[in-house]
Amino acid sequence: MFRTVLRAFVAAALVLPAARALAAEPFTIGFDIELTGGLAPNGRAALLAMQIWADEINVKGGLLGREVKLKYYDDQSNPALVPGIISKLLDVDKVDLLIGGNGTNVVAPALPVVMQRNLTLVGLFGLDVNSEFHYPRYFSIIPAGGEHPREAFAQGFFAVAAQQNPKPATIALVGADAEFPKNALEGARSLARQMGLKIVYDQTYPPTTSDYSSVVRAIQATNPDLVFVASYPPDTVGMIRAANEVGLKTKMFGGGMVGLQSTAIKQQLGPLLNGIVDYDFWQPVKEYRTPEALAFLEKYQARAAAEGVDLLGYYLPPFAYADMQVVGEAVAKTGGTNATELADYLRHHTFHTIVGDIEFGPNGEWKQPRVMETQFQGVTGHDLDQFRESKTQIVLWPPALTTGTLRYPYTEAK
Repeated sequence: MFRTVLRAFVAAALVLPAARALAAEPFTIGFDIELTGGLAPNGRAALLAMQIWADEINVKGGLLGREVKLKYYDDQSNPALVPGIISKLLDVDKVDLLIGGNGTNVVAPALPVVMQRNLTLVGLFGLDVNSEFHYPRYFSIIPAGGEHPREAFAQGFFAVAAQQNPKPATIALVGADAEFPKNALEGARSLARQMGLKIVYDQTYPPTTSDYSSVVRAIQATNPDLVFVASYPPDTVGMIRAANEVGLKTKMFGGGMVGLQSTAIKQQLGPLLNGIVDYDFWQPVKEYRTPEALAFLEKYQARAAAEGVDLLGYYLPPFAYADMQVVGEAVAKTGGTNATELADYLRHHTFHTIVGDIEFGPNGEWKQPRVMETQFQGVTGHDLDQFRESKTQIVLWPPALTTGTLRYPYTEAK
């Protein structure tokens, strides 16, 4: 009896170290995300997409044999909070890997902190934030890429306008006084000059603006053919309501309005959307309807209502998931989190993701931009289903993805 017990004790002693070795600490990925504030609808949808990726990768064994854990804090859509959150993630939480938050306004303040620590950072939907820093270890998940990302973001708006007869001659440029609108407006300004348009209005407004009627009236006083707006969700809604109240008369209106890609905002505005021409990054059309993308959206939409996020998830979620696909592959293939090795791998490999193949250029942007230009047509009421199959959001550009033609001018199309 004693020998039997002894043999069992020795066997258990031999097994326990192996069991402990297998039960490694989680692989922690840290980031800031917008759970409250003006960008919360996008941030919360992105978070769900990231969680879906983490669930899937953990079923497959995790990263480097370790369970993936997401560690995140609400940046409240406030750029001033970002540096502190990053420091907490790195110094207190000791995350294994840091990735960027969502949106130009919060990715930009992360870069100086990352540069000080010589880290590699993959950011999400940051418009040309590396143009001032030229940091070789920064990479961006956003279709507005190429050598001139700011112009790429607005290119579709101007390409569609140039096809009209007679061609527009004047343009008004307006946006909030913040990082994203500044970058977007700079791109629009450059394209306007290339197209030979006369800029008759070029102003910004404070991000805290709540009444946009005076802004729209000032624009209308210049009688522009085109109105390009660079705005985040709260001011996008405000500008559209003011344009309808004032009775804005112009040939094309929109361009750089963040928020019109959100299902909840589409439902909120309903018929007020009609005639607006705006950018988008993903719609369930043509080559974008891959089995992988649709499988992801099926999982996302099954959880969206319970999570209180965008019910369709066409805008940010596919790219947030692709972000994690890229990061996960880089970690797995390099075997760790060495910043130099991660940057080298990211720069020299093609990533096969649910939003298509991604290759990064010298500045960390996508080598080839893939921005859509769309127009809202025939929106009636506020029901969800009219936005499900892009029947009311027509793709105008690029030519390979078009699903209809522009209704012009805006005054009649609305």
